Amino acid sequence: MDVALWIVAGLLALVFLAAGAMKLTQPKDKLATSGLTWTEDFSGGAVKAIGALELLAALGLVLPAALGVVSILTPLAAAGLVLVMIGAAVTHARRKETSAIAVNVVLLVLAAFVAWGRFGPYAF
Repeated sequence: MDVALWIVAGLLALVFLAAGAMKLTQPKDKLATSGLTWTEDFSGGAVKAIGALELLAALGLVLPAALGVVSILTPLAAAGLVLVMIGAAVTHARRKETSAIAVNVVLLVLAAFVAWGRFGPYAF
């Protein structure tokens, strides 16, 4: 189970590292035209803040445990991503973007799995 948790955490880290970096480096208008239409409902600062949270969570999923330093940050990062995905699903539901909600739910379940495993029976 430990290996499965590492694999899922690594995959989540890759996804959120890319997503967070994109939100931090691209202007809001470019994000909206590239398919992230939900950004129209948020200020540029809010989009950058979401990107920063995703980037920090991605790092928190892997680095603390891999380095053996403050490993409690790994399940906390996963729990934070659960909250981010709840917010994303609510935003997409308001916009009636049901296909995006499915992606949010999958990422939420994977993050919840890591949080459960690392807070509980497979803690470091």
